[in-house]
Amino acid sequence: QVQLVESGGGLVQAGGSLRLSCAASGRTNRRYHMGWFRQAPGKEREFVAAFRWSSGITYYAESVKGRFTISRDNAKNTVYLQMNSLKPEDTAVYYCVADDIWSEVAGNPDYWGQGTQVTVSS
Repeated sequence: QVQLVESGGGLVQAGGSLRLSCAASGRTNRRYHMGWFRQAPGKEREFVAAFRWSSGITYYAESVKGRFTISRDNAKNTVYLQMNSLKPEDTAVYYCVADDIWSEVAGNPDYWGQGTQVTVSS
């Protein structure tokens, strides 16, 4: 019912910043809860952040808390992930996710984007 397209990935030096964008299309009037996962080579998929659409409640993985911020633009049906103070261990493919049930967003979300590569050099 919703399609997700990520953008904004790239190469950045340690300590730098990037902002990822996720544009939603389809049945966006249902106002899905949104989030971000990431997966580094040889590692398991890892939850990063989630945003509860109506209330604004957010959750962050401990590894990114204080450095990453998830936000939204309702008019553009877009969710952002602002990443500051980036570290080499943040290198991964980042995926935008969505689900209409809040408890599923950080666990098993129904909808996934194609992913965007983030590489942090030392």
